[in-house]
Amino acid sequence: MAFMEGFIGLGSNLGRRSRYLRAGLEGLRRRGLEPLAESSVWETEPVEAPKGGWFWNMAIKIDDPRPPEEILAILLEVERDNGRVRAEPNGPRTLDLDLLLLGDREVDGPELQLPHPRMWGRRFVLEPLAEIAPDLKNPNTGRTVDQERRSVGGSAIVRKLGRLASC
Repeated sequence: MAFMEGFIGLGSNLGRRSRYLRAGLEGLRRRGLEPLAESSVWETEPVEAPKGGWFWNMAIKIDDPRPPEEILAILLEVERDNGRVRAEPNGPRTLDLDLLLLGDREVDGPELQLPHPRMWGRRFVLEPLAEIAPDLKNPNTGRTVDQERRSVGGSAIVRKLGRLASC
């Protein structure tokens, strides 16, 4: 089974956000999704999430042979373990884990879409991702993450907070 480079976005806008991000990373590690690279934490204004506080967002890189549906199941399990409740669309969340890309896999299903359909227009995804994969290409435009990041407007990025260990 071939390993595929993948990227996961992490976010939290409820409670002790640093605790939830750390718990999310630990939950992924326990299930064999070891981060090969980890971005800084960014504080970001909510987008399409009118309730709750500002988000802390970050991105990680993985290399894994499992199919995307199996990785998604792991992400959802880690979210549930950390109190994620999906009571309303775009509601506040203790932990949000999104599979952004997995190699060149394309999936267009009701539960999973790869590449993540909205990632290229969201600064809160692109800023952290540009730290760990600035030359990664958008398969639709051929532009790099760094180029896409510089061209996207939208939500305010308040500041880069630094590495999770120091937050």
